[in-house]
Amino acid sequence: MADAEIGVIGGSGFYSFLDDVTEITVDTPYGRPSDSLFLGEVAGRQVAFLPRHGRGHHLPPHRINYRANLWALRSVGVRQVLGPCAVGGLRPAYGPGTLLVPDQLVDRTKARAQTYFDGEPLPDGSVPNVVHPTFADPYCPVGRAAALAAAHGRDWAAVDGGTLVVIEGPRFSTRAESKWHAAQGWSVVGMTGHPEAVLARELGLCYTSLTLVTDLDAGTETGEGVSHHDVLEVFGRNVGRLREVLFDAVAGLPDSAGRDCLCTRALDGWDLGIELP
Repeated sequence: MADAEIGVIGGSGFYSFLDDVTEITVDTPYGRPSDSLFLGEVAGRQVAFLPRHGRGHHLPPHRINYRANLWALRSVGVRQVLGPCAVGGLRPAYGPGTLLVPDQLVDRTKARAQTYFDGEPLPDGSVPNVVHPTFADPYCPVGRAAALAAAHGRDWAAVDGGTLVVIEGPRFSTRAESKWHAAQGWSVVGMTGHPEAVLARELGLCYTSLTLVTDLDAGTETGEGVSHHDVLEVFGRNVGRLREVLFDAVAGLPDSAGRDCLCTRALDGWDLGIELP
């Protein structure tokens, strides 16, 4: 199996992160990931890119096999993950083109498998124990610092911190839902940031979300509301800048062997019952 140390899970319209790549297919105990892994080099680092929705965007958010995706990345050596995604802004100040690096997450999904430790037997006969990982701070502080520094270096005034609320999708929010999200003080709304972050934590991976605002969510604007076409159009206009920031963030991440953050200690003391890849 090929090796990579950093993983990038790409969101809408972001399927050409690497140019010179090796494509590999990975099977996991949880089924197939969204697509092949594409391995290549960025800033001297070995990176594995995974199209979150599959090539052609054929997987809606609620049908993505998040467990297989994170497991596949870890199986090729990945220990640090960057997860760029398109989101809606919940405050007028966070208009289209805003880059926000969240430090908190709210889960409003309904029907997604969001743990590896559910007591269900795996195909090899092993049975994971029930585990309760700490998740008070869902994102890696080291990864967040690297992402913010990369944006600053590219003259992109990224918002440092905020709350990403994740909805089930694939529909967008009603105006009432959007207004309620904003009234809670949350910052941006998306459909894919959970359970990616918690599954990464369960595998001892460092996970950093970079959210690109493509629209003001329904409750913060007038008119007909956001459309998928609008999201792709704004993402397309900013994908070049986001690619540059991600390249710099990859370069700024520490060596995986030298990681010393809360992510690496989340499962200390637990008997997992299974062997991680």
